[in-house]
Amino acid sequence: MVSPPPGAAAVAAARACVRVGLAPRPLMGSQGGVGPAGNGGPGEGESGETRKLQEEGRAARGKRRKGKGKAGAGQGGKGSGAEGKPEPPQAKEETGLGAEAGPSAGLGKAGERGGSVEEGARRLVRGDEGSAGTRKEAKGRDEGKKEEWRVRTGRREDARPARAQGRGGQAWGRLAGTRAAMATAAEEKAAAAAREPACRPAAGPALLRLPEELLLLIFSYLDMQALGRLAQVCRWLRRFTSCDLLWRRIARASLNSGFTRLGTDLMASVPVKERVKISQNWRLGRCREGILLKWRCSQMPWMQLEGDSLYISQANFILAYQFRPDGASLNRRPLGVFAGHDEDVCHFVLANSHIISAGGDGKIGIHKIHSTFTVKYSAHEQEVNCVDCKGGIIVSGSRDRTAKVWPLASGRLGQCLHTIQTEDRVWSIAISPLLSGQLMTHLGSDFPPGAGVLDVMYESPSTLLSCGYDTYVRYWDLRASTRKCVMEWEEPHDSTLYCLQTDGNHLLATGSSYYGVVRLWDRRQRACLHAFPLTSTPLSSPVYCLRFTTRHLYAALSYNLHVLDFQNP
Repeated sequence: MVSPPPGAAAVAAARACVRVGLAPRPLMGSQGGVGPAGNGGPGEGESGETRKLQEEGRAARGKRRKGKGKAGAGQGGKGSGAEGKPEPPQAKEETGLGAEAGPSAGLGKAGERGGSVEEGARRLVRGDEGSAGTRKEAKGRDEGKKEEWRVRTGRREDARPARAQGRGGQAWGRLAGTRAAMATAAEEKAAAAAREPACRPAAGPALLRLPEELLLLIFSYLDMQALGRLAQVCRWLRRFTSCDLLWRRIARASLNSGFTRLGTDLMASVPVKERVKISQNWRLGRCREGILLKWRCSQMPWMQLEGDSLYISQANFILAYQFRPDGASLNRRPLGVFAGHDEDVCHFVLANSHIISAGGDGKIGIHKIHSTFTVKYSAHEQEVNCVDCKGGIIVSGSRDRTAKVWPLASGRLGQCLHTIQTEDRVWSIAISPLLSGQLMTHLGSDFPPGAGVLDVMYESPSTLLSCGYDTYVRYWDLRASTRKCVMEWEEPHDSTLYCLQTDGNHLLATGSSYYGVVRLWDRRQRACLHAFPLTSTPLSSPVYCLRFTTRHLYAALSYNLHVLDFQNP
């Protein structure tokens, strides 16, 4: 059979494309036959003439439609792939027509539809052209998807290196932020688990199934170490053993736990277990030393504590400072400054929202803490060494060997109610809780000359402590004897004891005259428990005043105000 000219074949193929209807869908893919996909070519019944017609048709199509990518049934397909745009539905339908016609022509069975070999060749050409359109369309869709993916993920090929580095920094930032968020979520989860009420274990020893009242009674016989081990068994036991009732007995036997000898709780807002923990640091002498304030010249400061405020005298002023939450540091700016004396302030006390001060100028000053009200009046012929105030009564002592009683009432300020003559200078004074206002008795009778008392304090209406030049701390019980103390502790280095402080139970603290030594004593023992020297040889200074809480001890020396932190040693 003679092959038609290439041009005529192409024209006939184009016309046949319009006349031919939809060909049946092949069984193996959209390209037909068992050959490679998209070839539109050789099927099982293909002959040599068919292959020759196919080659001539391809050559003619390449000459006339070079670069257009549109032939026969594939003319409607505008999705060339370079633009990555999908075809209109009509183009897809026409392309599918060409793609399905190709495989039918590729089968090479002329008698199947009543056509000849030439008709089969024309169909083959149309099928090849449709297959080419389909391949271009598929390629365009694939490239369009890739381009869209590159744009969406921020990884375009034409991106600049600097932009890539910025993306890398953002990626690391996102990674760090994710880790921080995960850590925060873990902490919140742990906190939530800790806040959840721990239930009593359903299974376990029969002891845990007893009523809580009976468990409290049994556990109350355990010591501190046993309670600590129980708290490590489970969460429920940990919370149960933190009950204040189980620790009260242990706290009353501990040093500086906030309980008086009579069992009064002075710090009910703080858990007893926490106080017992800090008490072990007092017993073992574990603390961290620091300096709160410094002075340029030597002072003889006195100090008082009230709540979260510290009052301290410097020269002829009294300054009020506020503690920071840790209790081991102060806000540098004072809350208030109280003046009025012409000489140094020797002593002062806090009572009824007032500061009552004694000065070296022989005067007594009265200052309201929350206002600017200040009154001073002459009280003694010489300097006033000490003062105390309780129940609206002021008592002062002086070097002129007198002690005087004054009213605190605003209408009677400066009016002396009573004068008590003594045999020597008055260095320290304290008002009995009974508020008698009269000289009841003399304590001691066998003191050597110069055994003056520099500090004295009441623990109860019938018991008090004293210290002084004779290097002893004495404990007096007026119910037993007024001539002899019931217990005494001697300073190991024979130093004068300037001041003392007690927790009302077992702890006693004293300040020595040399090297700023602060000593802690357990009143159930004779020997000193711990000693803390706060100054070196060139700056040797007495401890003029000391105060302590359950967490900190404060000591006022000539040049510095020191703190011993027992909460965070």
